[in-house]
Amino acid sequence: MPAHVINGKELVSSIREEIRSDAAALTAEGNQPGLVVVIVGEDPASQVYVRNKAKACDDVGIYSEVHRLPEQTTQEELIALIHTFNKNSKINGILVQSPLPKHINEETVVDEIDPAKDVDCFHPVNVGNLMIGKDGMKPCTPHGVIEILKRTGVQIAGKHAVVVGRSNIVGKPMAMLLLREHATVTVVHSRTPNMEEITKQADILVSAVGKANFIKTHHVKPGAVVIDVGINRNAEGKVTGDVDFEEVKEVASTITPVPGVVGPMTITMLLRNTVDAASRAARANVSV
Repeated sequence: MPAHVINGKELVSSIREEIRSDAAALTAEGNQPGLVVVIVGEDPASQVYVRNKAKACDDVGIYSEVHRLPEQTTQEELIALIHTFNKNSKINGILVQSPLPKHINEETVVDEIDPAKDVDCFHPVNVGNLMIGKDGMKPCTPHGVIEILKRTGVQIAGKHAVVVGRSNIVGKPMAMLLLREHATVTVVHSRTPNMEEITKQADILVSAVGKANFIKTHHVKPGAVVIDVGINRNAEGKVTGDVDFEEVKEVASTITPVPGVVGPMTITMLLRNTVDAASRAARANVSV
């Protein structure tokens, strides 16, 4: 029996309605959530992402600013701009769009963002909080995956989850969030021997490896839930995931198509983080 294909549009729509309601309540109290996105240079994919983020903010009632800086902007100039946003009470979230030009050190720039406004959850303070299970920012893509699982009725606790990929952006934080939901978690990567023997044990398989159609039926246990985080282009230039969708949907119980689910959920969790940051800032102001 073919897998249940998750409807990303319905899922995103329902979550954004909740965010819209929360943003409206904060705005009514004089605390409208605010997000600033900074883009350096003319990377075409980044330009599209930034437009989509600004449109999404407008859709849910989040105040947003986009700062487009020339390619030759220095690291010092970018950091100085970030410091102004750190002090700006209208801004609850600061996002510096990747990739940055080669002369700018991304890690140094992220370190300068106020952790309370780090809606990407890349700052070492927020990464540390994630590791020890403290409340606060959650990285957008892994957070989105957890929401997909919960809202489609997938039980996480007690299940064996396998994450394919160990990046700082998805693989590692994905493993941490699954652990927080009481899954037993295995991470496999390019140096893992006999990878398919491990992935085939997964009740929940999350692929974030960045290789088009890498996950085939021999990687998947019959009845597994398969979440595809990959965004790739195949030989024909078509956007595709890490999972061979047509093949694997015949084996899995539940599957996410690419594009249409994890991508929109990532932006939705960025909105969620911004509203949550605004809520925390408002509570802190009340308690002062």
